[in-house]
Amino acid sequence: MAITSSDSRTSGRIRFLAVAGLVLAAFNLRPAVTSLGPVLEEVRAGLGMSAAVAGLLTSVPAVCFALVGFAAPRLARRWGTGGAIALGTVALVVGLAVRPFAGGTASFIALTALALAGIALANVLLPVVVKQRFPDRVGAMTGLYSVALNLGASTAAAVTVPLTGAFGGDWRLGIGVWALVAAAALPAWALLARDRGSSEAPAGTRGDAPGPGSGIGVAGAGPRGDAPSSGIAVAGAGSPLTRSPIAWALAVYFGLQSTAAYVIMGWLPQVFRDAGLPADTAGLLFSVTALLGVPLSFALSAAAGRLRTQSGVAVVIGLFGLAGYAGLWVDPAAAPWLFAVLLGVANCSFPLVLTMIALRGRNAATVVRLSAFAQSTGYLLAIPGPIVVGALYERNGSWEVPLAVMALLMVPQMIAGYLAGRDRQIG
Repeated sequence: MAITSSDSRTSGRIRFLAVAGLVLAAFNLRPAVTSLGPVLEEVRAGLGMSAAVAGLLTSVPAVCFALVGFAAPRLARRWGTGGAIALGTVALVVGLAVRPFAGGTASFIALTALALAGIALANVLLPVVVKQRFPDRVGAMTGLYSVALNLGASTAAAVTVPLTGAFGGDWRLGIGVWALVAAAALPAWALLARDRGSSEAPAGTRGDAPGPGSGIGVAGAGPRGDAPSSGIAVAGAGSPLTRSPIAWALAVYFGLQSTAAYVIMGWLPQVFRDAGLPADTAGLLFSVTALLGVPLSFALSAAAGRLRTQSGVAVVIGLFGLAGYAGLWVDPAAAPWLFAVLLGVANCSFPLVLTMIALRGRNAATVVRLSAFAQSTGYLLAIPGPIVVGALYERNGSWEVPLAVMALLMVPQMIAGYLAGRDRQIG
């Protein structure tokens, strides 16, 4: 059947909407978390929140990503991928808009969880959108939304304090403004939700393995793309993956790097503020750690994918993290920009572990199950870390013990990364 010029124009508009929706959704995957760190001191004072509870707040993303994300394939089957992301965006907007006016700590955390539940849906499904709507440009589109994700994280960290100042020092308005940014993604996804035609053909039916940027999104799609054939049920007890040392090494590595990432997102600005640096400078320093992920993620994924073993890369990244935490332990104010750069390089363990997951599976079906097992188990392992760091900070009144713990955790992370990076395959 001939393709008319009208069909071509419609297809072009849909692809443009998909690109716009992808970028806008990715940009909003982190501000709900990274906007809090620079004003966490004010939030705690305003809500009467203890440091231990603030640590719980920084663990909420891991809980949501580990649990809520597994509902994404079922929602996508019912509403379509675009519809599920639109639903998640609505939850994000509502959570971000209402939480600044929460009357207490419990409601603030609950509304944060609502926003993060919306993020979890998009976090899972955006890589699937790339596979569905851009099957010929998976690498380029994955790179595009990775850039948008890192820009969103760094922008929120850098400008939340100035925004708060512009609003007369009201932190509630400073963090509430990110609801407007999230709302900008709604029109595109509302329109894409209506398009459930051939563009939502199942991803991965050609047997091709997901690329390094695929991440947990790949784990949500079944072999036909419409039902969740993997996840906790498949990757749990009785699965061969639970008896695979490689799978467990990947899961532990993913969990430890997630622990470090959420501690950095939740507490790094406070570390610098407690060292006497201004709040806006602390936000800028954290934005450096996030912004480094834009070029480094591209370079690292490309280089690691060409190596037979990624063990050495995992160890080197871990050494950067160890140096960064050691520097903060000695004196955060001594060389804050250097320490921010070191931890920014250490955060590249995230694209590295995604690359290793894609490389360790012998075929697409194995990679799907391996991604689900490593990421779900890893996120669950990451939940206690920020809580423990917050409790130690509150108990000791300083950052020496928490930073020493984070430095020590880099050792098992490097060991797990070394084991996960060996030239072995599953399946």
